[in-house]
Amino acid sequence: MTAPASSDGRRIGLVGATGVGVGAIVGGGIFVLAGVAYAESGAGATLAFALNALIAFIAAFSFAALATRFPENGGTYAFAKKVLSVRAAFAVGWVLWFAHIVTSVLYALGFGTFALLGINEVLRGLDAAAPPWVGRSLTQVLAALAILGYSASLVRRAGGGGQWANVGKVVVFAVMVLAGLVALARQPMADTQRALTPLLPGGATGLLSAMGFTFIALQGVGLIAAVAGEVKEPSRNLPRAMLFSLGIATLLYVPLVFLVAAVGFAPGESLQELARADPDGVFAAGIRRFMGTAGYWLVIVAGVLSTLSALSANLLVGSRVALAMANDRMLPSIVSRMHATRRTPVMATYATSLSTIAILFMIPNLAAAGAAASLIFLVAYVLTHWIAYLAQVRGGHVSGTFRSPLFPLLPVVGMLGSGAVAVFQAVRVPTAGGVALLWLGLGVMLYLAVFKSGAETHDESAEARNPLLTRLRGKSPLVLVPIANPEHASSLIQIANALAPSEVARVLLLSIVAPREGSEPLAGLADAQAVVRRALETSFADGHRPVAMISAASPWEEIRRIADEHACQSLILGTGPSIVADGDGESELERLIGDVDCDIALLRADKTWQLSAAKRILVPLGGRGDEHGLRARVIGSICRNTAREVTFMSVAREDASDADVAETERWLEHLGEATAPGHCRVEVLRASDAAAGIIERAKAHDLILLGLSPAGGGKKQIGDFALRIARGVPCAAMLIGKRRRRAPFVAMG
Repeated sequence: MTAPASSDGRRIGLVGATGVGVGAIVGGGIFVLAGVAYAESGAGATLAFALNALIAFIAAFSFAALATRFPENGGTYAFAKKVLSVRAAFAVGWVLWFAHIVTSVLYALGFGTFALLGINEVLRGLDAAAPPWVGRSLTQVLAALAILGYSASLVRRAGGGGQWANVGKVVVFAVMVLAGLVALARQPMADTQRALTPLLPGGATGLLSAMGFTFIALQGVGLIAAVAGEVKEPSRNLPRAMLFSLGIATLLYVPLVFLVAAVGFAPGESLQELARADPDGVFAAGIRRFMGTAGYWLVIVAGVLSTLSALSANLLVGSRVALAMANDRMLPSIVSRMHATRRTPVMATYATSLSTIAILFMIPNLAAAGAAASLIFLVAYVLTHWIAYLAQVRGGHVSGTFRSPLFPLLPVVGMLGSGAVAVFQAVRVPTAGGVALLWLGLGVMLYLAVFKSGAETHDESAEARNPLLTRLRGKSPLVLVPIANPEHASSLIQIANALAPSEVARVLLLSIVAPREGSEPLAGLADAQAVVRRALETSFADGHRPVAMISAASPWEEIRRIADEHACQSLILGTGPSIVADGDGESELERLIGDVDCDIALLRADKTWQLSAAKRILVPLGGRGDEHGLRARVIGSICRNTAREVTFMSVAREDASDADVAETERWLEHLGEATAPGHCRVEVLRASDAAAGIIERAKAHDLILLGLSPAGGGKKQIGDFALRIARGVPCAAMLIGKRRRRAPFVAMG
């Protein structure tokens, strides 16, 4: 029986959240990868597991701080999109999704391996030879069946079950630890010393190698963070679940790895050599020595239970990472489709499971899967510490959230520890690093070719609707507003304050005294002061505190200089009824728009127009250019605190087919939901004269948003089509254009 969901959709309690961590950590890693650790460092595998546990505990504090601050699905990906750039967030999410897929492969193959050990043991007991089909092929088939079974379970229920498997394997582990302690007490001390000598046959290199191969066994705290959006009372339950699950795993892992090394093999046998000969079966063989055949079967049963529960946990979290990315337009929208009644992520689960099955038949063995997954999660831990540091420094401590002790020492130590093991692992197992880089390269190509526009549009809208994201990402944008006419100051200031809320950004008001030949040096200063006074009064009345500046210079050159010197993000200009004048005025404005490295907004409105009265906004769209991100930021800013209706409209030919119109409507709906979720309407207008049709529809609106043409190629940015509409509409018109600077793909700050 599943616990009822709370009113906000959270349905996983402390026990369930701890179960996610226990399912991912306890058992699966030790049974699958302990043999690899013994092969690398002999009895020193105990120290390798203990050091990995220390790294995981340090990481748990950063995970808890971030998960309670941002209690939503996605884990490190969700944290990255809050604190880093959208492109960095995509890279993190894409690699993290792959890490859970590869980890699912690891545990699916582990399940198949232990099932095969059981089959071979039965055949051995019957003195029967194993048929030729009992081998790796059967292991892969069993693994694929387990993936399909748990995928169906995750579609039926949010938690996917698995709690009984968790309880069962913890009990089995406890029994094995107790039996090992009894055997250790009975064994002569001399035999124990011989078994543990040398403690580190591979030296420091072997120890680091064992840590790199087996770190995946202790990464379950990240899985709890990845389902934080479904955990009830997250500020209380998330830190406890992380520490409880990691504590349970450590108390079972470290003693058992030590006991198998100490009493699991006869005097004279080399644990390291036996592990190199049979890494998959050496752990079970060690248990058999001090527990007999019953112990061997106990390992097989525990191995099956642990790998299945770990598989379930990783499929669960992998699907949630995919769901979060799809909701942010970083994966195809179909991946975000939910079950009609159960509200489980059907398509995200299927996408994760099918990818897991595909990779299942590509990865050669358990060691390769463990090496790749460990490397990726070590890198994810480095990023988690870095993000936790940035969130605390930029956003300060938020009341009611978990605070990492010894900040910033602990995150720094965690970064260094995880990073050192990750670098060593990449050098020690270059194929693991190669696989990760190959997947990341594929993601970069898909992002640039398919997801870039939608993802960045959605992100601009999210940042505009939640200005605190601006602070968390380390930005302090400056909006430049040159004001020449006091009558237009109010409308320009309202737009500027919407784009640059005072708690995270600034508005720079600029009034220019243009020197005139033969006039007094201070001529025009009184007028400039009046303009600034009017603008400041408007801002203060709305609760904003802009910076004001009066300058004596050539207006166009001064605007360029101020925009460049102050690295302004946006430039807002007011225009007369005709938008631009004929002759020199037009060329000067065009030249200014092309020169400044900032986003441009040209506002044409009468002196009585107020942004607060603009309840209905018309957004004509004719293409799929990269100005969508700026448009999303503008719309998100002006819709942040006021309910407005935004109509996305496209004009089709009068003879356009119904199918073409329907396809355009779907595109508008997709863009509208990314830009103005909950506020948008869509409309496709059939008209022979597109401009005339838009002008007619604008009569029912208070503001129309138009895009400037891209710079370059000798083409005017204020195109004739947009100019005709802006001059002809009866409502206010805003023309917007995006800066042309090209940013690198990943901006980690």
